[in-house]
Amino acid sequence: MILEQLRRRRGRALALAAGILVAATSFTLLTATVSTSRATTVGAVQANARSAYDILVRPPDSHTDVERHNGLVAPNFLSGTFGGITMNQYRRIRDMAGVDVAAPVANIGYLMVSSYVTVDVSRFLDGKASRQILRLRPTLTAGLGSYRAADQYVYLTRSPLTSGTSADGTFRSDTLEKGAVDKKTRRYQLNGKYGVCFYFNRDKTEQTEFNLELPMKPNLIGEDRREISAFEPDLQSQMNCQSGRGKATADIWVGYPVLLSGIDPVAENRLVGLGDTITSGRMLTERDKPYTLPPSKSVHGAHDAYFPALLSSSPLTSGTLGATVERLDVGDPDKLPSELGSPTADSFVRSLLGTAVGHVDADLSEGYRKTLDENSFDTNAYWTVGPVTYRKTPGGGLAVQAQPPQKPGLWVTSDDQPVPNVPEENQGPQYRKVTKHASTDCLGQSWCSGVDSGRLPNPFVHLVGRYDTSKLPGFSPLSQAPLETYQPPQVTGADSDTRAALQGRPLQPDRNLGGYVSPPPTMLTTMDSITSLTKSRRVPGLQDKAPISAIRIRVAGVTGVDTASRARVNAVAGQIRAAYPRLQVDVTVGSSPAPQTVALSPTVQVTERWVAKGVALRILRAVDAKSAVLFALVLIVCALFLAQAALASVRSRRTEIGTLRCLGWSGSEVLRLILGELAAIGLAAGAAGSLLAYGLGRMLHQPDAGGRSLLVLPVALLLATVAGLIPAWLATRLGPMEAVRPPVTAARRARPVRSIAGLAALNLLRVRGRTLLGAAGLALGVAAFTVLLALTLTFRGEVAGSLLGNAVVAQARRADYLSVALSLLLGAAGAVDVLVLSQRERAADLAVLRATGWTDRDLARLTFCEGIGLALLGGLSGAVAGLAGVLSLGQGLLHGHLLALAGAALLATLASTALVSAALTVPIRRLSRIAPAHLLAAD
Repeated sequence: MILEQLRRRRGRALALAAGILVAATSFTLLTATVSTSRATTVGAVQANARSAYDILVRPPDSHTDVERHNGLVAPNFLSGTFGGITMNQYRRIRDMAGVDVAAPVANIGYLMVSSYVTVDVSRFLDGKASRQILRLRPTLTAGLGSYRAADQYVYLTRSPLTSGTSADGTFRSDTLEKGAVDKKTRRYQLNGKYGVCFYFNRDKTEQTEFNLELPMKPNLIGEDRREISAFEPDLQSQMNCQSGRGKATADIWVGYPVLLSGIDPVAENRLVGLGDTITSGRMLTERDKPYTLPPSKSVHGAHDAYFPALLSSSPLTSGTLGATVERLDVGDPDKLPSELGSPTADSFVRSLLGTAVGHVDADLSEGYRKTLDENSFDTNAYWTVGPVTYRKTPGGGLAVQAQPPQKPGLWVTSDDQPVPNVPEENQGPQYRKVTKHASTDCLGQSWCSGVDSGRLPNPFVHLVGRYDTSKLPGFSPLSQAPLETYQPPQVTGADSDTRAALQGRPLQPDRNLGGYVSPPPTMLTTMDSITSLTKSRRVPGLQDKAPISAIRIRVAGVTGVDTASRARVNAVAGQIRAAYPRLQVDVTVGSSPAPQTVALSPTVQVTERWVAKGVALRILRAVDAKSAVLFALVLIVCALFLAQAALASVRSRRTEIGTLRCLGWSGSEVLRLILGELAAIGLAAGAAGSLLAYGLGRMLHQPDAGGRSLLVLPVALLLATVAGLIPAWLATRLGPMEAVRPPVTAARRARPVRSIAGLAALNLLRVRGRTLLGAAGLALGVAAFTVLLALTLTFRGEVAGSLLGNAVVAQARRADYLSVALSLLLGAAGAVDVLVLSQRERAADLAVLRATGWTDRDLARLTFCEGIGLALLGGLSGAVAGLAGVLSLGQGLLHGHLLALAGAALLATLASTALVSAALTVPIRRLSRIAPAHLLAAD
């Protein structure tokens, strides 16, 4: 009986089988895609969730408001933190259960390192001149600023430059040269020669010793520069005196601020492998401690103190020096030694006119890479800087609060003389407060007395080696916590104007202590050496009692963001918070860089990689929620699509079912007949769907395509059977005579119809059940589309904004789009199926209209109007239902997406309307080919 029914109604059976085939295959493939997407996402999160450390501990009140409210960690947090955690706190945290590595960082301060950059000017020389002077007018470019630097000079003579010492042994010069003797300058000669570089480089006062016209000797009281600013360009002008021909260089002295920090060498090596980065010398060890030399070996005093240090091979600051080279008109070259060897050398040289002959460039980092000794480091003072202060802009971005210019007193020595070689960038914009820490005045002594009583003597630097930060082992860039101990922050231009000002390069740290992007530590010492620096300052400070700036902790047994790993990290973080409630504890495992736009000024905006905490955990939660909802929605869409098709099939067999009931068939027998037919159709469609799913799975490169394709058969059987339960049950509720007699609508008050559109609307209202059935499919598709799109946007909003989240969104995008497209297509397909059946049921009505004079065009317009009305009813209802469903899931889903969702729902409604209109052309053409008499006779 079942097979005979399928054979007799094979057209309808094939249509229903096609629906089951599409629904079952789509459901299987889509759920496989969703599962694969989830597995890929979880795998990406697990693979990139581990950074260098799991917990970051900072001093009290070190969180900014932006960090606290947005769950972020500022990339420059370490550079503005100098102390706040005691050694006892560190030791207790280090010994807590579950702590694998606790690596402290104690920022001490910025020391000034002096070196020089060598510039070759040989190509600008006059090959015929016996004596000549070149002037270099340099401009320093660093970051967004340019600064005028001090003029530099090169004096080249073909005469030999010799060394000599005065008779009393108090003066020595290595730049003595014979020249034409002037009676006014004869008295400044030494052994019959002029010191051609002494006065320009050592004494620009143009005064003789004690203002007396005496032979040249060193000024016993020195040049008094108390009234001269450290940023005065003339202060740093130097004359490079050289002998030879065809070859000349200029050594330009440069100052480098070096941030000195204390570390635990053993912990640091375990945390990041610092020992593998050594390029010369050796690594710091736990045995390296400060020491004092005996008087027999001290060169600066009776008891020289030293502390061990490891220096970076790169300054981690950027800057270029560009100089215009001028060849000066020196007049009679024979008189040059006399002019340069007198107290008026400075005014003489600066009065010379010059002709530009070329341009030279130099990288400031060149001087830092030279071999440095203990005299290169000045520990008489070090400087600390404060954190950057941020504020929220009206647009929701970040803006930096500027600081006043640096005070002149920051750059003077203990005897009120200007500090030499102060970086020019310190005249630029200030974003941090800079504080000077002067040393005690007991250098080279075994103890301090007077105002420095109880403090320590100022130590010297003992370099044990140099390290290269580029050799540090890499961590995933998607989850990288701020390794600011060794890496400068990554800052780029956020708008076209800023990028143009930076010439397309990132904004690197410069030598401005108060600048926005501060250089990371470039000199490391041991924890035992911290007090030799902090307690050698004249004024005690926070660093005496609490020198540690941060503690980076790696928790034992952590492999990612799985449940066990999260529990271990949270347990250690809980112990720290319980022991020290005021310390700031940040869980960084599963964090990821989150770019933020920061306004440095009204015209300068940069993008900076802050760190968003807990990104990996939020992604996993969002993935689980999204996958569950997608699975449920796709299942409901497929099941209701088949239920619509089965119900429409039962409606089309109303007379046949009534006849069977009149012949004595019971309700249970009718139920088994219908379910048997659906099951047979489901089996046939499932078999074909398995082959189709296998081919599509291979085309989409899905893993285990063969195994998943076998699921289509049981899914098709289950969907066909479940979807047919309600229609089959409704068929058993029909009485025999009720099923045989066609339904007749009760007469109502006649209403005039004045247009085809009006008649279409009346037809839709006349048979409300059929209208609602047809609209339900479209409503379901559009509603599912709206909900799925909301989930997709919310998922992206939940996890995007960090590098890891953006990568996950890119991977999950295909499954989201497939889910949305399938929900809409299945909903529209169900509506089209119902409309086709509706046109068949109303074939007699259309024949009557044609017999009374209606043309095929009029009937087509009527059918199209009914279809458009039905599609708009279903689409708009679905849009409203979808938005209501989204709202019921949580108002947060609509936040920021209301207009996008409403517009997308309306577009889906228009698309479904166009699809329905296109599908109606087929039944209209078929009906137009059937004669009205034949249709009426059949009815």
